[in-house]
Amino acid sequence: MNKTKILVVEDDKAIRNLITTTLETQNYHFQIAEKGLDAIMQAASMQPDIIILDLGLPDLDGVTVIKKIRSWSNMPIIVVSARSEDTDKIEALDAGADDYLTKPFSVNELLARLRVALRRVRFQGQDMENSIFVNGDLKIDYAAGCVFLAGKEIHLTPIEYKLLCLLSKNAGKVLTHNYILKEIWGNVLPSDTPSLRVFMATLRKKIEKNPAQPKYIQTHIGVGYRMLRLSEENEKSN
Repeated sequence: MNKTKILVVEDDKAIRNLITTTLETQNYHFQIAEKGLDAIMQAASMQPDIIILDLGLPDLDGVTVIKKIRSWSNMPIIVVSARSEDTDKIEALDAGADDYLTKPFSVNELLARLRVALRRVRFQGQDMENSIFVNGDLKIDYAAGCVFLAGKEIHLTPIEYKLLCLLSKNAGKVLTHNYILKEIWGNVLPSDTPSLRVFMATLRKKIEKNPAQPKYIQTHIGVGYRMLRLSEENEKSN
């Protein structure tokens, strides 16, 4: 059996059966929780590799569950919810969710999101150990503060470098505008969002072969940005 452990938090029987059947076909080991409090307790005892979480739970809102778990763990959390508004996505992602999948969804997309989350965990461990991030032709030497593209060092402004490091250290995770603004500038003001877009545009010009069709930094319109692993991008295009 696949050693990956997944906690499925879903009170809708039909959706829960769809998710667990999908996991069974891939030989994932999983446990089920139908309520938020049970999810928190099982997350602490099971220590899953990934949590698949519905937001509309009978006792606690899923965002509260995310905040509780984030107070002691960075385990990936993939939200699967019928709430499709950008405000709902932003709230969940700002609370600490790694990804957001809207119902109805395809099982292939769910499996793809799981693979992305697992790669993020694996690469994060490697990057922290080596202090070097490699993604396709892009290489970041965190210790030296240098960035290379296809073997050639490229010059970034301090803000561009901070943005690139933040995205790379969270590769595969959607970062909201508010999260990025807080991490880079230390505050969240609506007037700062246009500045963020400008810095992201200049960063893309330096690391993307075709900024109009970026390979490294994906835009989630109205929500934020995510750094893609090139293997992830290739997988999505197949």
